[in-house]
Amino acid sequence: MNGMANKGLRVSKWWAWWIGLAAVVATPAAARDILVKDQRAFAEASAGLQPGDTIVLADGEWRDFAAKLVADGTPAKPVTLTAEHPGKVILTGRSSLAVAGSYITVSNLVFRGGYAAGEEVVATRVGKRWADHVRLTGIVIDRFNNPDRRFEDHWVALYGRDIRVDHSHFEGKSNNGAMMVIVREKPWPLDNAVRIDHNYFGPRPPLGSNGGETIRIGTSTESQSDSRSIVEDNVFEQCDGEVEIVSVKSGANIIRRNVFVESQGSVVLRHGNGNLVEDNVFLGRGVAHTGGVRVINERQTVRGNYLEGLAGGDFTSAITVMNGVPNSPINRYLPVRDAVIERNSILDAAAITLGAGASDERSQPPAGTRFSNNLIVGRVNPFRAEASIAGIAFSGNVASVAPAVPGVSVERRAVTLKRAGNGLLYPTDPALAGVGASRDLTPIARDAVGASWYTKPAENKAPSAGVTTRLSAGADLAAAIARVQPGEILMLAAGRYHVTRPLVVDRPLTVIGRQATLTFAGGTLFQIEEGGRLQLEGLTISGAEAPRRAGNAAIRSSARPMLANYTIELIDCAFRDMNSSPRFDVIASTPATLAQAITIRGGAFANISGAVIAGHAETGKEGYYGAERVTIDAAAFAGVGTIVDLFRGGTDESTYGPQFVMTGASIANSGPLLLSGVQETRITGNRFANSRGIEIIHSVGSPSTIVTGNLFAATPLPTIRELYYKGAPRAVVADNRSGG
Repeated sequence: MNGMANKGLRVSKWWAWWIGLAAVVATPAAARDILVKDQRAFAEASAGLQPGDTIVLADGEWRDFAAKLVADGTPAKPVTLTAEHPGKVILTGRSSLAVAGSYITVSNLVFRGGYAAGEEVVATRVGKRWADHVRLTGIVIDRFNNPDRRFEDHWVALYGRDIRVDHSHFEGKSNNGAMMVIVREKPWPLDNAVRIDHNYFGPRPPLGSNGGETIRIGTSTESQSDSRSIVEDNVFEQCDGEVEIVSVKSGANIIRRNVFVESQGSVVLRHGNGNLVEDNVFLGRGVAHTGGVRVINERQTVRGNYLEGLAGGDFTSAITVMNGVPNSPINRYLPVRDAVIERNSILDAAAITLGAGASDERSQPPAGTRFSNNLIVGRVNPFRAEASIAGIAFSGNVASVAPAVPGVSVERRAVTLKRAGNGLLYPTDPALAGVGASRDLTPIARDAVGASWYTKPAENKAPSAGVTTRLSAGADLAAAIARVQPGEILMLAAGRYHVTRPLVVDRPLTVIGRQATLTFAGGTLFQIEEGGRLQLEGLTISGAEAPRRAGNAAIRSSARPMLANYTIELIDCAFRDMNSSPRFDVIASTPATLAQAITIRGGAFANISGAVIAGHAETGKEGYYGAERVTIDAAAFAGVGTIVDLFRGGTDESTYGPQFVMTGASIANSGPLLLSGVQETRITGNRFANSRGIEIIHSVGSPSTIVTGNLFAATPLPTIRELYYKGAPRAVVADNRSGG
């Protein structure tokens, strides 16, 4: 009996154990919150994640952290990576994040004070595995730039499907590469269904080359397939990297309800078909090169958009409809067919360009296109036609100014506008309710986008009046400049100041001295470094005591790559005695640096062996150049080797510069003015005597060159040469005089 009883007891215990085990197996493990305080703990925690688990990064600085997370959650229980407190986890140094798997959420991380460990800061792939059903929210990437502006990386690279990026903040990308890319290359998925919404895309300075997009959806390679991605309810503010702010290179995408503020560039339907751009708000506020939408390819729809104060022309017009290439290769310009452009409000715009970019190559005009029920109001006619527009049907359009372009049909009438509660302008006449953007359009508020806990840059930065510090003659100028605060003004008393080492300018600096003379003993007087902005007023600068060796410069940009674009302004300054050695320049650019603006107003330049502006340091075919804008007004040049040598190579059309303007100058006994690859040139009202004159080479894009009202005495007339374009030189050369 006892044996039988013990056996029964053992069987009961076995069944109890089995039932208990089955219960454990059947019951999911409880989700865990795992706080990790270092990289080793993160690696250990990420190795065994289950659906519903959360890894929490402890507050503080995570330096040189190349984080990788591969996990699989479920729709109800995603795997999460987040910060202990929003905004208090900073990934710095050589840091990055790679995520792969499914149903993962990453939130509230800040990348600042470093640059990517590889070519992507945040990527939704690890090795060959991509991500599906991933959300990136509350991600901040702020000036996380490779120190070499030419190095290409992407801040966010999206591989996979059903990915959402929302309520994140991206500001200050200065090196090459798009802020955000949707990668569409085999073997990665092509049917992406990515959603990018409620993000703040903040200021991005001009890159000075191709590769400065804010968002790019695909590339030309797979552009004939559909991505089905959506970019909606974002704010783009001063996104000036290049001509394409949002570059669409795939099909069936939607760009809607975004706000573009003072951003130089356009939404460009570069490759792919069947895309929709609707209900966006473009506010140019008169800033140069601010554009709207550029249409290329087939079945594109542009409707219900509000475009006000856009100052761009050509490829960055408020509306641009491109000419195409017959039988185009996939990476060029497929002709526009069956586009619909309707119910857009185009107010105070500089240009609407049809058949844009027409050339021997781009010779096929738009076809099957409707331009209807648009409202065009402004003081000037914005329409431009660069090719036949017979393939564009116009109907129901209302304009306040006659288009003066044959084939463009509008109803011309006086239109009174009033600003509504949504901040946008609408006609007061109720009969016009059927044209232009909808009155229900609600621009997304700045406060509704980005990470709520991360501060956006000030909208209007008032210039500081600056503090003035006075120096007596002979004072140590180098020591004084080393002490100045940003924006401080140094006022030099009359007298001589001798400089024995380069004056480093790494902040905004103004030096004024109407009777002060600077001499220098080194090969450089002013050295522009990261963050530098230099203004000189009334100074006399002599190179008589500089070393007798080639390649000196009064002002030179850094020998190292610079991310920040610098500016130089010379007002009523005199530069002289710089001819004791060859190639002695006044301003010399260096590779991997970009002057946002070089301005010369008044002043005199005499006895200089090199160039007043030597902007030819970038010599490659990538399209980099040394100065975005060069302006010379009412300056005098005598005995100068080269007035300006401004060069841009390559054939890429993704930037606006260089731009060159010279007015009211006098040039005597001097060498040439050399402009190669310059996009915009205005040379008016100048006097050349006994000099080499003007030599211009067109090599890229659709350059705008105007040379008018100049006097060429004992000086050759301007020469303009086309490197690639077949036909007469594309320039306006008129009302110039030769002789005495």
